[in-house]
Formats: sequence, structure tokens, C-alpha cells
Amino acid sequence: MKRQKKTGTLTTTVTAMETGLTTERMDTLAVEEPLEIRVTLDQEGRPVSHSIAVTMRTPGNDFELAAGFLYTERILTASKQIQGITHCGVGEAEQENVVKVSVTPDTPFDPERMSRNVYTTSACGICGKTSIDLVRAACPRLPAASIQFSRGYFKKILDRLEEAQELFSRTGGLHAAGLFDTEGELILLREDV
Repeated sequence: MKRQKKTGTLTTTVTAMETGLTTERMDTLAVEEPLEIRVTLDQEGRPVSHSIAVTMRTPGNDFELAAGFLYTERILTASKQIQGITHCGVGEAEQENVVKVSVTPDTPFDPERMSRNVYTTSACGICGKTSIDLVRAACPRLPAASIQFSRGYFKKILDRLEEAQELFSRTGGLHAAGLFDTEGELILLREDV
């Protein structure tokens, strides 16, 4: 087995069955591992970390995932509340599956409210909510549309998204999200969202 942490894949021998024949071959698989998200704030002059959630993800864009999770759960309301994001260390060893988000002193945060109450899944973010009110809290208002797109635009961006999905093309097993401009050019792609 060959593990490629940076790419979120694992190359290993698998048993494949095709047209009734069983063969051994090498295959590239998507890795899924837990990620613990902690919020760190100053309490009585020293930094104190509070575990917020554990979610499953393919390693790679952990800092963006943590920031986005805290924003969509309304734990943070603005990017300026984040002082820094790091992987947690134990002694000198870095823990790649634990992310610490340090927040500004003026960030309203109630660790008691968050203690063991955040349910996370690898689903879309709405799945797992316990009420419609919680969905509305995470998505308070729809943006006002100022532009309309043709059907061709959506075909173009879906084709471009598929072309750009490196991990999916190698493993066949990851979701993706893309940010496109109004001309259909890809600005940013993230897999396993």
C-alpha cells in the first residue's frame, strides 16, 4: 500500500471482478479520515482550545474546511474573526487530523453552547440539522439575482468542473464544488466537499 497524504489517495492491490473473472490489480482509492475542528480563544490570559466537531474528509484543504464549517454553523460571522489556523501539535509532532482555529478576543463564543452539540456528517451541511429553523439559521437569506445564465453556461461549467476534478478522475469517488465567473471560467475547485 502506498499512501499519498498530500493528494488524498491510497494506491493498493484490489480484487476486481469484471465479466465474471476475478483479478488482482493496483487501484487508486480516495482516502477518508476524521478531522477534529477546535476553536482557540484567550481565557484569563492564556489560549484555551474547545473541540467543536469531528467530520470526515479527504485530507487536503483542511484549513478552508474548518473556516467554512465555523462560518456555516454561525460560530463565526466574518473571516476577520480568524487570527490563524494551524494543525495541532502534540509535543513536537503535528497532528494532521486536528485543526485549531484561533479567534480574535472580540469574537462572541460560548463554549458551553457548542459542547458536544454539533452534529456533522459528510453530507451537504443541511442533512443532519434537527429543524427547519436551524437550516434557516445557516442559510438566512437567498441572494438577489442580478444576472441570468443560459442553459449553455451550465453545460460549460459542468464540463469544466468534470475536466478539473483530478482526484475524481483517478479514483471515481469524490464530490466537488467549483467557483466560476460569469463567463464560465473556473476560479477555484475543491474536491470532497
